Amino acid sequence: MSQQGAFGLEAQGFRNLKAVNWNLTVPQLYEEALKRGEGHVAKNGPLVVLTGLHTGRSATDKFVVRDAASESHVWWDNNKPMTPAHFDALYADMMKFAEGKELFAKDLFGGADLEHRLPVRIVTEYAWHSLFVHQLLIRPTAEELKGFNPEFTIIDLPSFEADPAKHGCSSKTVIAVNFTKKIVLIGGTSYAGEMKKSVFTIMNYLLPPKGIMSMHCSANVGPDGTAAIFFGLSGTGKTTLSADASRTLIGDDEHGWSEHGVFNIEGGCYAKVIRLSREAEPEIFSTTERFGTVLENVVMDHATRELDLDDAKFAENTRAAYPIDFIPNASDTGRAGHPKNVIMLTADAFGVLPPIAKLTPSQAMYHFLSGFTAKVAGTEKGLGKEPQPTFSTCFGAPFMPRHPSEYGNLLRDLIGQHQADCWLVNTGWTGGAFGEGSRMPIKATRALLAAALDGSLANVEMRVDPHFKFRVPVSVPGVDAKILNPRDTWANKAAYDVQARKLAQMFRENFTKFEAHVGPDVLEAAPVLAVAAE
Repeated sequence: MSQQGAFGLEAQGFRNLKAVNWNLTVPQLYEEALKRGEGHVAKNGPLVVLTGLHTGRSATDKFVVRDAASESHVWWDNNKPMTPAHFDALYADMMKFAEGKELFAKDLFGGADLEHRLPVRIVTEYAWHSLFVHQLLIRPTAEELKGFNPEFTIIDLPSFEADPAKHGCSSKTVIAVNFTKKIVLIGGTSYAGEMKKSVFTIMNYLLPPKGIMSMHCSANVGPDGTAAIFFGLSGTGKTTLSADASRTLIGDDEHGWSEHGVFNIEGGCYAKVIRLSREAEPEIFSTTERFGTVLENVVMDHATRELDLDDAKFAENTRAAYPIDFIPNASDTGRAGHPKNVIMLTADAFGVLPPIAKLTPSQAMYHFLSGFTAKVAGTEKGLGKEPQPTFSTCFGAPFMPRHPSEYGNLLRDLIGQHQADCWLVNTGWTGGAFGEGSRMPIKATRALLAAALDGSLANVEMRVDPHFKFRVPVSVPGVDAKILNPRDTWANKAAYDVQARKLAQMFRENFTKFEAHVGPDVLEAAPVLAVAAE
């Protein structure tokens, strides 16, 4: 058993435990996981595990305790409430369930900003869950562990089953967040991502009142020290476009923006690996061949220990969890200066938005609160022939405990204060909607991003889009000028005008729920229903 630190689990309410495995190393956690039959070692050393019934987050089973302290601060339209009495009953039953068990405890930090980081203790039933959080969060030094005093505790007991009648939840699975008692309870699911996103949810609650922006984004920094952040929902290119060989990766998923600059909330990456190829994404692929990586629901031949990343037998959402230093050119501090560029990625399957557009701070807040992308017909059950708009506010609504306007106002103020340039980048369709047009060439997207990041895009001629009112480059060296004006790429210009008005109306209808929470400058950023585009 490793050093437990200055504070034991009695402070978290545990009693009569068989044993506690404190802050075990990676090799020790491998040994414990294998001894318990929790996983298998694949060729070259990654630990392969199955998560069982839940192969992704259980969004309908997540609750926030509604009490006097949280009542006026939580966005209840987006967060399911749980009463303090139900939480207390759940907590008592989970503590009783834990008696006589051997558990694993990890003391870690959320947040690479040394002034604003969160000390968090994560107590798990499984050894591999302890390994997962060790790789995903920020690991304290031996000296820091000696006096480690957790501010929050996450308790993860997958084999505990909740009782909806007794605990006020929806099913046998529960994720209950109590901001007042500073505890998160997870039961009935083995999906390790619930722990990662619980830390993000906590940071999204704690940071904004301190004037710190918490963001569902990737980030990198150039050789000149200028940072860029990339917002985007799944499928828009957030991970791919931030992985630039000429820039240093700060992180791929969760960041804060404090008075010191941008910082990674995590110390690792949690990458989707289904159909991953060595040729297309060599850096991420290489992590699947390393000791220390945790592979969730990846298919392995038990005789040869070879992986089949193309096989979705257990899940489409197969994942690799690994420390960020497994990626070449990753930051060793997780910190950089204030972002010079803020990029919002969207995959517009309607074929309306330009490949890049310059946003004012007010327009940036409008598009940040909108969080638009589009799902493509045929990719999901129930989708019809036409693309379906998806608006996920702040590009991460499931993890936002506060009202979106709090995050939006913070972002707008920080952009203005640090004079960051804001860009909307469409990685979706051009020359028509999905089914008629084609996907935006990745070469053009990379060229436009490079021009934005090196500052050269600030010096080109711009036009104002008649529908969305943002500024769009007329020509950029090395990029086909025709692609810069979406209307020019459509064979039927009148059809484009109809589609553009249709998308503009979708934006306006979605934004009605925010109108009472934003200023006139942001309302003015809404698209207009222009008759035709010149």
